[in-house]
Amino acid sequence: MKRILVPTDFSDEALYAAKIAAQFARKFDCEIHLLHMIELPIPQLDAVNSSYSALPEAMFFMKLAGQRFEKLLERDFFEGIKVHDIVKTNSTFEGISSTCKELDIDLIIMGSHGATGFKEMFIGSNAEKVVRTSHIPVLVIKSSDEDFQVNDLVFASDFKLDHKETYKQAIKFAELFDSKIHLLLVNTPNNFLTTNEANNRMNAFVKDTNFKNYTVNIYNDESVEKGILNFAYKINADVIGISTHGRQGIAHFLNGSISEDVVNHAKRPILTFKI
Repeated sequence: MKRILVPTDFSDEALYAAKIAAQFARKFDCEIHLLHMIELPIPQLDAVNSSYSALPEAMFFMKLAGQRFEKLLERDFFEGIKVHDIVKTNSTFEGISSTCKELDIDLIIMGSHGATGFKEMFIGSNAEKVVRTSHIPVLVIKSSDEDFQVNDLVFASDFKLDHKETYKQAIKFAELFDSKIHLLLVNTPNNFLTTNEANNRMNAFVKDTNFKNYTVNIYNDESVEKGILNFAYKINADVIGISTHGRQGIAHFLNGSISEDVVNHAKRPILTFKI
């Protein structure tokens, strides 16, 4: 791990993410790229049309972002760490995606307070949208943590073959912290497997991997989301790891995404991997 991207709107939640990113940077000797997005429609200007009224507004927000970055970079937790600040005028999700490609980012760490009810259905949280579109792992932080440790990592899955690559990514993350992975398959009334069927599927899933520090868990609940959250609470997991299909448009509206629901509703950090 060499480069971490931290999207920031200078909120408390973004500050939580920056603090934890600083811990990663100090522990693994990597650099941080702080990204602030200004979603302002600015057309191409030329010498003939240079009086567009949005230009002074854009310059104001750019200057304000610079001032906020100055204050943020003065924080003690950044001392001795290589930190870059970036301001872009794309939409949030296009800006994050393009920055990840430009800088070859290894991990996104971002804060979130979640979204519920009407807002969740029609708007969603920024973190939920980034999780849906990101092709690299995203660590979503919900609260401040002065000593971020990952002793117990839940990896929730249906343990079908299309999740195999995401499990390999989870192993890499667990190895950084010497974590135990708790493999979790949630049984629901509408999608039920016998204990024998579930065990056979999970054991077949992990048989080709060399990682040995794991447990196998089958948990019954009303829904997959509730099962993940309840199991994580039961074992006091430090992080919940989950795959996302990245559904878009009407498919997302009709089918939803378990990973995005967990991101919105969990109280503990969520680590997502794109299938």
